[in-house]
Amino acid sequence: MSAREVLLSARGLAVERGSRRVLSDVSLELRRGEALVVIGPNAAGKSTLVRALAGLLDPAAGEVRLLDRTLANWPRDARARVLALASSEEEGPDALSVAERVGLGRYPHRGPFQAMGDADHAAIARAIEQTGIAALAGRRLGTLSAGERQLATLARGLAQEPRVLLLDEPAAHLDIGHQLQLFRTLDEVRSRGVGVLAVVHDLARAAQWAERMLLVAGGRIAAEGEPSAVLESAAAQDAFGVSIRGVAAADGGERAWRFEPRA
Repeated sequence: MSAREVLLSARGLAVERGSRRVLSDVSLELRRGEALVVIGPNAAGKSTLVRALAGLLDPAAGEVRLLDRTLANWPRDARARVLALASSEEEGPDALSVAERVGLGRYPHRGPFQAMGDADHAAIARAIEQTGIAALAGRRLGTLSAGERQLATLARGLAQEPRVLLLDEPAAHLDIGHQLQLFRTLDEVRSRGVGVLAVVHDLARAAQWAERMLLVAGGRIAAEGEPSAVLESAAAQDAFGVSIRGVAAADGGERAWRFEPRA
């Protein structure tokens, strides 16, 4: 792990909303090709963290660095050629078609008023294929289900061809088949060296997919490390208020997870 290039980092990051400090003293690193999952209870600061890492929220303290350069010093278009955020809050107007929505991911790669070229069209087609939404390409966003809109948003992020991909609840609203496709797609993206940081609500799914896990609780990182160690930590059980136990599969496959009320 230590030999892989650090793509995105935070040092002593704090974020305030109004007079309230939502995040305090957060430090992390995302490396080339890594799957880093952020978990935590409701209102822990997970979405705020992702938005701060994407440069959408200004730090009250500390800094975010992209390719070892302070994020605030990146011109907007240059940053968008390297870093993409796919969030349900960034879905786009209902009147856009899915293909148009995905095409927005190519804007950072083109000059003002410049028409799309072959590379743009190829990136859009590849993103649509990867997310399995070719049949939806002509549909308007306003006619889609929540899960279909989620996939269109992910495809827009993939069309940016970033080196860093930030995801806020990418599996929300997806059925099990599309969830499996989603994480297969993210593994394919990672195989090309893209670092992926994702907020994931499903703890069992998070543990299955992540290389490394961060637990955010009370606006701070309460635990960090190998997924099973984080989930079985006292910090995780305190944060979620449940007993969490991994059970080894009899056939040596993926560990199963049991979540039970604490006595």
